Amino acid sequence: MDSIKNLESDFLKEVGGISRFIARFFLEVMKPKQEWDEWINQCYWVGYKSLTLVSVTAFIMGLVLTIQSRPTLVEFGAASLLPAMVSVSLVRVITPVITSLICAGKMASGMGAELGSMRVTEQIDAMEVSGTNPFKYLIVTRVLASTVMVPILSLLAIAISLYGGFLGTNIRGEVSWTLYWFQAYDALSFGDFIPSLVKTIFFGFAIGTVGCYKGYTSQKGTEGVGRSATTAVVVASLLVFVLDLIAVQITDILGLT
Repeated sequence: MDSIKNLESDFLKEVGGISRFIARFFLEVMKPKQEWDEWINQCYWVGYKSLTLVSVTAFIMGLVLTIQSRPTLVEFGAASLLPAMVSVSLVRVITPVITSLICAGKMASGMGAELGSMRVTEQIDAMEVSGTNPFKYLIVTRVLASTVMVPILSLLAIAISLYGGFLGTNIRGEVSWTLYWFQAYDALSFGDFIPSLVKTIFFGFAIGTVGCYKGYTSQKGTEGVGRSATTAVVVASLLVFVLDLIAVQITDILGLT
């Protein structure tokens, strides 16, 4: 019983801590004089530096999904529906979620380790003593960068995964470029693109917030830095799935599915 109570207490403390962290983030965003130069720098590091990994993964996703789906559709005599099925699957769920998980692994761990190192080496304390606002400079810029870049990476990943689907379609069959894209886009609607884009904004915000929170509140020296990076990845990945579940329920209620 004591262990269960301790877990509940730790969980509630964590929820309270991250809630205050988010509240402070929005307060700092409202204040004037944003750190745009640092924000652009963070967009480069969290976005551009993740582009290669996201692109390769997206291409493989589209290729593998198409190759594995083809035998089943052929068995039911529905091979002509392959481009439509692949496009809907990739755009609605697979590409946004997998891209966000990749970003959670790369961005959240990087932010947690970097900010954790700054915390344990007292660099953040030094910024506070010198009169600089470390929260606005370090946290706000990183959270905004991840919130902006994850949707952009997801859109690029969707395009690349659809191209991978085109190549996968032509491995065992022969579908022209024009016919493939016509069938792929004909099966899609704004009800597929808009929820997919909107939820990646929340994914990016959650990834940036968790990574920064874990690093900013890191303790216990170098051991705490490693723990911050690890827990940031785990929590951010879990939040991606939870937010995706909530998004599916909302879109179902609104009739967008």
